[in-house]
Amino acid sequence: MADIARRTLLAGSVGALLSGCVAAGPPPVVTAPPPAPPIPVEVAPAQPGPAYVWVPGHWDWRRRGGYAWVPGYWAVPGAPAQVWVPGHWAPRGAGYVWVEGRWRHR
Repeated sequence: MADIARRTLLAGSVGALLSGCVAAGPPPVVTAPPPAPPIPVEVAPAQPGPAYVWVPGHWDWRRRGGYAWVPGYWAVPGAPAQVWVPGHWAPRGAGYVWVEGRWRHR
């Protein structure tokens, strides 16, 4: 009898865990009024190592606070043959949408 109860509890626990596993959809589209401010001059700190690539900063839209600057940073690509393609604001309708930066193969 205890063995059946343990199996039932285990099956219920696995079911509960799996029910929370859902694939996340694409991030929500953020629409900002036109246009983002000019990109400021950003001086990168010293490169921490030869494998690091500078990921430049960008403007982020904060609904109530307007645009906020997100500073750049050094990152290591997932593979040696990858380069960083910076994100950018693209026109859409009466505003702009943020297109995320990404790594791509050379």
